Amino acid sequence: MLAKVLSAGVLGVEAFTVAVEVDVALGLPAYNLVGLPTNAVKEGGVRVRAALAHSGFALPPRRITVNMAPADVRKDGAAYDLPVAIGILAALEQLPHAALDGLILLGELSLDGTLRRVAGGLPVAIHARAIGARGLVMPKECASEAAAVSDLPVYAASTLPEVAAFLRGEIELPRASLVERPAQPDASAVDLAEVRGLETARRALEVAAAGAHNILFIGPPGSGKSMLARRLSTVLPPLDEREAIETTSIYSAAGKLDGASLLETRPFRAPHHDVSVAGLVGGGPVPRPGEISLAHHGVLFLDELPEFKRPALEALRQPLEDRRVTIVRAKAAITYPASFSLVGALNPCPCGYRGSPLRACTCSTDTVRRYLARLSGPLLDRIDLHLEVPHVDYRALRADRDGESSSAVRERVTAAQAIQRRRMRGQERYANASLGPRALMKHCALDAAADRHLEACVKRFGLSGRAVHRILRVARTIADLAGRERLASSDVAEAIALRALDRPVAA
Repeated sequence: MLAKVLSAGVLGVEAFTVAVEVDVALGLPAYNLVGLPTNAVKEGGVRVRAALAHSGFALPPRRITVNMAPADVRKDGAAYDLPVAIGILAALEQLPHAALDGLILLGELSLDGTLRRVAGGLPVAIHARAIGARGLVMPKECASEAAAVSDLPVYAASTLPEVAAFLRGEIELPRASLVERPAQPDASAVDLAEVRGLETARRALEVAAAGAHNILFIGPPGSGKSMLARRLSTVLPPLDEREAIETTSIYSAAGKLDGASLLETRPFRAPHHDVSVAGLVGGGPVPRPGEISLAHHGVLFLDELPEFKRPALEALRQPLEDRRVTIVRAKAAITYPASFSLVGALNPCPCGYRGSPLRACTCSTDTVRRYLARLSGPLLDRIDLHLEVPHVDYRALRADRDGESSSAVRERVTAAQAIQRRRMRGQERYANASLGPRALMKHCALDAAADRHLEACVKRFGLSGRAVHRILRVARTIADLAGRERLASSDVAEAIALRALDRPVAA
């Protein structure tokens, strides 16, 4: 007999339908699986046989053939165990075929028939709703992430026998419910009010958040660079529904949701400087989203930036411009979203104490220049703000008065972003950091004093055209925070002051 069960696979963060066709025929006992499966899918045959036997289902000696269509798309993962097992039971006439119509199944089987969590539940649910499926059956451990999709029944099952009884109409499986958890569990435990004595750095964070600008902190060890970076996400507006769905889909495809439905807060990712190119931008033998995609609509913090491998830093250039990354393989090209705010941090010199009043620097000027040269030039050109972070004075550190809270700064950031959204008439990339040359000419008009100031700085520091555009974008954000339509000379001056690496290293 022949049976057909619908399942789904995930390619990048997009799901696609997989039709699992099962034929059980007389002949020597055998299990044949076709349809471009990976080893993980092929090994599922062993799990399926054991799960059926330990769940009390009679499996007579037959020749079993399983086809997974479309045959030209590689299938990976253990999520096909459940549809294969249900297909075998339906082909043996132990389950009604009509009950399978329009139902999508996915789940990994343990040897005793228990269902285990699988990755990609949310993208599959979005796809199931798009094709008009009447329901989705998946493991209870991860069903809550699919429950974020409205107008789609998501049934949470614990074992193979439960699914079989549900298809026979003997029981009702429980519907999955939403479980909300933050992307970064400790994100709410930090606040900008805790930052003391670094007023310029606080201001730079506000500007970076308001215009979606990338920022680089330069300072000696212990000056507060990491502390500042971890508070950027706290001054960003909360995720809206679209952003939450996009970000959660990436975490779902990567299997990193841990039972949550929708992420509440913006993600904060801080990979170690030894991270590989694939770990940072995505890829691998079986492509997976990298740290830049896991930071989508959030913050990517790269501490000790010169210590990162140069190929990894070079790989960031294209995602910083395009807000997405494409992984090309022989049979497919996978695109992951990667719209993130980059925060970098580095010491001012190899010993870390250049310019510090606490300890003498032992580095020569040439050593400092070689150290800073480790930064990729094209990558540095894509960072809008470079800020020196000095050691905080003891009295300022011990002061009882807290600084302005993250919530207060967030209100100004939200208002500035609303101005940018109206200015760009609802375009998806409305932030000032994304303004192109034509938009800069239209929205960044300078008065005579500001134009002369910028021209003098270009000649003095040898600024590139890209650096000039970065300055104008930052100045536009500063004006938006102040509620000004036209750029003032003070806006340009502050934007230039927030680009420390444009100035040459002093002897």
